[in-house]
Amino acid sequence: MASKDDMMSPLWDDMDRTMGQLFMMGFDGTTVTPQIRKLIEDHHLGSILLTAKNLKTAEETTKLVLDLQTIAHNAGHPVPLAIALDQENGGVNSLFDEIYIRQFPSAMGLAATGSPELAYEVAKATAQELSSVGVNWIMGPVLDVLTNARNQPLGVRTTGDDPQEVSTYGVSFMKGYKEAGLATCGKHFPSYGNLEFLGSSLDVPIITDTLEQLSLSALVPFRNAIAQGLDAMMVGGCAMSSAGMNVMHACLSERVVDELLRTDLGFNGVVVSECLEMEALSHNIGVGGGTVMAVKAGCDIVLLCRSFSVQQEAINGLKLGVENGMISKARIRQSLKRVLEMKSKCTSWEQTLNPGGIMSLSTLQPSHTTLSTKAYNNSITVVRDRDRLLPLSSLIEPEEELLLLSPLVKPLPASAASRGLVENVTLASPEPVTSERSASVMSGEGVFRELGRSLARQRSGRVMHTSYTANGVRPVHENLISRASAVIILTADANRNLYQNGFTKHVSMICNMQYSAGGEKREKPLVVVSVSSPYDFAIDSSIGTYICTYDFTETALQALVKVLYGELSPTGALPGTISQSQKLHQSRQHWLVENWNEERDANALDVLLRAVAAEGAPGQRSELSSSTSNTFVLHNTDVDEAHFVVRNSSTQALYGFCTTYFFKTTGTGVIGSVIVDPERRKLSIGHSLHNRAIRTLLQRKRIKRFQLGSRLPSVFLGIPTGHTVERKRLRQWFANMGWNTALSRPVCSMVMRNLATWNPPEGLANSLQSAEVEFDLVYGWGYADPILDHVKTNSRQGVLEIYKLALADQTACGIIRAKRPADGAILGSVVLYNGESSLAEFIPSLKDSNEVAGGISSPVITPSAGEYSTLLQGLILLGIRQIKRQKSNVVILDCVDGDGNFDSLSAMGFSVLHSFEEVSCDAATWAMVPPS
Repeated sequence: MASKDDMMSPLWDDMDRTMGQLFMMGFDGTTVTPQIRKLIEDHHLGSILLTAKNLKTAEETTKLVLDLQTIAHNAGHPVPLAIALDQENGGVNSLFDEIYIRQFPSAMGLAATGSPELAYEVAKATAQELSSVGVNWIMGPVLDVLTNARNQPLGVRTTGDDPQEVSTYGVSFMKGYKEAGLATCGKHFPSYGNLEFLGSSLDVPIITDTLEQLSLSALVPFRNAIAQGLDAMMVGGCAMSSAGMNVMHACLSERVVDELLRTDLGFNGVVVSECLEMEALSHNIGVGGGTVMAVKAGCDIVLLCRSFSVQQEAINGLKLGVENGMISKARIRQSLKRVLEMKSKCTSWEQTLNPGGIMSLSTLQPSHTTLSTKAYNNSITVVRDRDRLLPLSSLIEPEEELLLLSPLVKPLPASAASRGLVENVTLASPEPVTSERSASVMSGEGVFRELGRSLARQRSGRVMHTSYTANGVRPVHENLISRASAVIILTADANRNLYQNGFTKHVSMICNMQYSAGGEKREKPLVVVSVSSPYDFAIDSSIGTYICTYDFTETALQALVKVLYGELSPTGALPGTISQSQKLHQSRQHWLVENWNEERDANALDVLLRAVAAEGAPGQRSELSSSTSNTFVLHNTDVDEAHFVVRNSSTQALYGFCTTYFFKTTGTGVIGSVIVDPERRKLSIGHSLHNRAIRTLLQRKRIKRFQLGSRLPSVFLGIPTGHTVERKRLRQWFANMGWNTALSRPVCSMVMRNLATWNPPEGLANSLQSAEVEFDLVYGWGYADPILDHVKTNSRQGVLEIYKLALADQTACGIIRAKRPADGAILGSVVLYNGESSLAEFIPSLKDSNEVAGGISSPVITPSAGEYSTLLQGLILLGIRQIKRQKSNVVILDCVDGDGNFDSLSAMGFSVLHSFEEVSCDAATWAMVPPS
């Protein structure tokens, strides 16, 4: 086994090498491809998932695995690759070889035997065969409790609906695998046994059970397997939703992985994510972001099944997450330690480079063949035989005909023994999410034709066989039923293929209405056989004789023939008891937060801004109306900007956007906006963006103050307060983030319309004339020094920068000054600008007026000046007159302090456009430093 020296090797100081151990990837091809070679050699890939598409025969599989391990060894990998495989038996096997690989019953089929000891022996035999070809990690056991058995794709892949029974057999499987030297991986945490499906491939199956309900049922097998030494756990990609829970994908949720699995259930092994290539996940989040979220949530290995470009995207996403500090190197090494510990139990270079191969399989073959026959013979279950129709050989005469009716279904993943009958069949995956699909399949028609031949061999050819479809009972069926002395109907998941249920009930009715030549009613014998889920007619007593085989592999159907003809006494029993269904708790997910890239993200941000603006309350214009990506980017040498996005790296869509500005002149660090896609709220996107923003601002040298809301750009001056309910929600959200919202200050933007008919309030002009103040309007940098000296008396964020923009743009901006006549000292000032100014780009409310508009910004009154209100009104009045002369019909006051100014400005004819609460605090006292 891998030594501790290897585990502690200085080679692991190479972060790229270490991160490679955090991925499991697949590939298309039956031999080594350039892509998988590159992943092993250049990206230090630590684990590979092989599927049926990679595997031909046992001999070729042995060679493929050895080739992969040799590449890793030659590339300097300190430990061997983990080579993983799904080999659940029954209908789901990845490795097929009719000579060397034995077929065994499904998990439910083995539970039907009533023997956990037999389940252990089968699991051990399966693992021995995999180990012989070089596989060292099995993706099993399945530990899901089928709490809603009637409509779940898992079907016979799980033991049943009794948590204790699932637990007993799950632990038996696990111990058998481990006894043969394989690492184990329980699945699909927290459970795929009661999923709700919405229909589209982009809709994620949902768990709606409460945490208490899961704990009492679905989590029992996982808890017991953990206590018995389970090596790894696969966490599913399903959603979780209930009154207190909102998780888009379980494997990306810290609440599910780190808290529920690791803390509550005490699991210290390797956590594997669901394949991040599943369509819903890549569309909703993006593979790069999903990879970071998975690792942040607590996953140790991220699974990517096939696409090389997507696999590269995931690797780059993880690297970026580490580089930007979202994932610490200590967190990466924590996962590395778990992975290496698991590998030390199941592999070593000596073992890996010397597989047992065909010689080992040949030795195992006789005993495993006997075990397979025993397991299938013990699993066949006669649920009911009310009219004692079995065996059929005692019911119908040799010259009478037997009718076999089989469904023409989409093929199910089938056994190794059936693979050669039909090739290249499109497969409907049994997985509740997108997954690798077994190539070891045969069509229903092909496998059932073989069953018909087996039945005919026992009756000298007197068996009629035809299929049925969703078209129902046709005349050909009626004619054959009339000819036959007994009828056998096969069903395969009739609860999900409802036409099978309807067809069977119709034939049952026909058989019940048969009459003898003399007119006497005489029921025709009917046997219904479920060859997949036993729940098709488990509780339908109108079907008098009902048999379950649990899969339609060749060995299973051979055992069925023996039961039908009385050569085998069936001893199987239906597992479990079909139980109830049910709903869970709030989650926090860690999204990959990336730096804003203007060239890459500008168009996507415009789409996001329009979406958020469109969701405003009826009759209210959004603060974001008329804003664009240019609104938020200052390109100002006096301001350090750092903006962040949460994006889908696959579709390029933005799910969230956050702006930060550090105004050097005042030492103020500002969060100017936190914007989240309305369809993706309550998924921790805003939380992730906010934490990244705070971490960035804390790193600014000479930072004195934090502030929520920005005057430049003038989009959100603070927390929006225009909608009472939303105001409370946002205040609480920012309070939870660490802001003291109780110390907020009201600010607003104001608007005056219909300038053509506006007149100043009576007496205002007279009061200005009586004041000992002179007003003038100036343009350009020639007036900069005294104006900027005056403005520096105001410590508000962004004000000095606004004045500098106005002085630099003398064709579209001006400054009104209020001066003391005696010495020319500036007592007050205000900035004027029009829609053509550079300043207007950062004040979207000016463009949103949809009329010719002018703006008044940043009034500054010297603290020592008396008559503050008079000076302010005078500056604003002259500003209005100047804007009116320019043929504007609207005036925007982009930022007004609420310290008593509302009333005086309202008296002039202004009304509130948008209201906010500006929140600030001392940077030195910030208490909540988010984790890196």
